[in-house]
Amino acid sequence: MKSAVTTVVIAADAAGRFPSISDIESVKGSLDRASARFAAAEKLAAGIDKVTEDAVDAVYKNGIYDQANKDKCARDIHHYLRLINYCLVTGGTGPLDEWGIAGMREVIRAQQLPTAAYIEAFSHIRDRVCIPRDMDQQAATEFKGLIDYLINALA
Repeated sequence: MKSAVTTVVIAADAAGRFPSISDIESVKGSLDRASARFAAAEKLAAGIDKVTEDAVDAVYKNGIYDQANKDKCARDIHHYLRLINYCLVTGGTGPLDEWGIAGMREVIRAQQLPTAAYIEAFSHIRDRVCIPRDMDQQAATEFKGLIDYLINALA
């Protein structure tokens, strides 16, 4: 699984070199942000069902999509939030890249789910984070960065 550390080590190994000073500084930066990521991961884990429900309700409030699509969307949003939680813990995008993004568009298309609904749901989640009610500024920055990463992958 990709993390900040494994990404640096793999890149250095592929180039046949030791990690450079900038590589080490990158890892240090990730470690410096670890407490904020862990705080965001803890808050997300504690409220994942509510966050999922709130996002799905925001997207499906107009009754545009049928109940089967709504249920699939809720399942998938919960899954992607769990992967974001893993990313917060590992300090890298590996869980999203490996288990969520690869082939995501094909799965959504095969199930005839509207990609726009997912983008709207994750945008809603990102925009609803309240500082300091939900988490502090740095934790929110870490969380929102991963939400944006996922939104960009869906777009």
